[in-house]
Amino acid sequence: MNKQVAVKPSAAENITADYIELCKPKVVLLLVLTSLIGMYMAVPGAVPWQVILCGNLGIGLCAASAAVINHVVDTRIDRLMSRTHKRPVVSGRVGPRQALIFSLLMAVLGMTLLVVWVNPLTALLTFSSLIGYAVVYTMFLKHATPQNIVIGGLAGAAPPLLGWVAVTGRVDGHGLLLMLIIFAWTPPHFWALAIARYDDYARADVPMLPVTHGIPYTRLSVLLYTVILFVVSLLPFVTAMSGPLYLAAAVILGILFLYYALQVFLGDDKKWPMATFRYSITYLTLLFILMLVDHQLFPMATAGLSR
Repeated sequence: MNKQVAVKPSAAENITADYIELCKPKVVLLLVLTSLIGMYMAVPGAVPWQVILCGNLGIGLCAASAAVINHVVDTRIDRLMSRTHKRPVVSGRVGPRQALIFSLLMAVLGMTLLVVWVNPLTALLTFSSLIGYAVVYTMFLKHATPQNIVIGGLAGAAPPLLGWVAVTGRVDGHGLLLMLIIFAWTPPHFWALAIARYDDYARADVPMLPVTHGIPYTRLSVLLYTVILFVVSLLPFVTAMSGPLYLAAAVILGILFLYYALQVFLGDDKKWPMATFRYSITYLTLLFILMLVDHQLFPMATAGLSR
């Protein structure tokens, strides 16, 4: 029998993989998905192709740029945490200077696309989001207060609003509502992870809520913020932005999230915080996708958005 010889990745493939990892591609893809759905939610009909292409590419590049800065700034912390100690900058596979140049190039390209092919307001809001995450949250809030996730969550919640503004050229109430959903989702999402990774955050001396206020308090906070999220997620239907399919999705997905959060609160099994963190990603993805499907199937529910 012929033995198959494992082919090792080339140096070029390795460095490409490292630069992709710097961009936090899974996070950026989720942000771009919410941006894309924000675009379609803004109008009852089709979205111009250049807005879809240049808008999402520009927003995605700026989000990736902020992610790279996060890698560089958090090098000391990442070195102390088990889940991050092998990241490219920490391990020395990519130097901080090279990473920052890469970040700058993506930010410039992303902003250029938004200014030239979309509109200046989208570019301004995207730049504000980049600064909010890469500078205000990563450099200051993360080390200053256990409410870092709540306050800094505004930057991460911006993409659906950015998509909305890319199409309409203005900030509307319904666009802000899309942002509010992600803003309410962020605390239970991250605090569940913080409970699961308590030892890492304590070792790195990061003032996450379970480190400063204890795990029982954080378990309660996850449950309470999940209740808030459930209520907020119903607002698109209440305000006639979305129809019955979305309502059913919000209720079913929300009840499941509440079940996970309740298990975290009860604290019977250490598996639940990480399971809740993973489910929260599924929750947000499905909620926004089904919001878009509802928008296409029940256009009358959003007819009032066209002006």
